[in-house]
Amino acid sequence: MNLTDLLATIDGGLIVSCQAGHGHPLRDTATMCRLAEAAVLGGATAVRCGGVGGLADVRAVAAAVTVPVIGLTKRGAAGVFITPTVADALQVLAAGAAVVATDATARPRPDGAALRDTIEAVHDAGGIVMADVSTLAEGVAAATAGADLVATTLSGYTPYSPGTDEPDIALVRHLVADLPGLPIVAEGRYSRPEYVRQALDAGARAVVVGTAITDPVWITRGFAAATDRAAARS
Repeated sequence: MNLTDLLATIDGGLIVSCQAGHGHPLRDTATMCRLAEAAVLGGATAVRCGGVGGLADVRAVAAAVTVPVIGLTKRGAAGVFITPTVADALQVLAAGAAVVATDATARPRPDGAALRDTIEAVHDAGGIVMADVSTLAEGVAAATAGADLVATTLSGYTPYSPGTDEPDIALVRHLVADLPGLPIVAEGRYSRPEYVRQALDAGARAVVVGTAITDPVWITRGFAAATDRAAARS
C-alpha cells in the first residue's frame, strides 16, 4: 500500500488501537484479532496493533482484517520503547503492517540510530512510517527526517510535554499549521466521541482511539465509579 491509498482509506476516519499489556486479562493474540475484527465491523478504517504482543499480534491481525494495519512493538517501559530500533521496524513491516509506528521523540534510541535511519530503512523496504511525537518540535523534526505521518501519541507521556487527562488537541492544531500537507493523526486520551470530532475539526486526518473502545477494565471502572458502592467508599 502506498501513502496515497492509505490516506484515501483513513481520511476523516477512526483508527482503533487493539493492544493489551502484560498481565491484562485480554493479553492474548487471538483476542486481539477478535477485537480488531469487531472494530472494523464497527467502522474502524485501520487498526493499530502490536505493542507487547509484538510481531505475533501484527501478523495475526494483518491476516484477519481487510483494513490497513499500523504495526509496532514495545520493548521495555521507559525511554524509547515503541518500535525502538531499525531492526524492530523492519520486522514489523515484514510481519504484514502497512504502516510502522515508531517513537519519534527527541530521546536517544537504544540502537544508537537516528530516527531518519529507521524511516529510510522502512521506505527502502516499501513501507510507510508514522512518527509518534509528544511536542511540536518533535513533529517538525520527524517531518524533516522523512516521516509520512505524524501522530500525537506521546503527548503527556514524556516529562517535557503537558500532562493532562484530556487529549492534546492544541498540539494537533499546531502541527497542522506548521506542517502543511503532512498528514497529522490525533492519538492519546481520546476517550469521548466529541474529542474525536474536535480533533478532526482541528485538522487531523484521522483519530486513533484505543482504551476507550478496547479495554473493558477501563470502561467498567468508569461505570463502577458512578455506583452507590463507589460513593460509599469515598
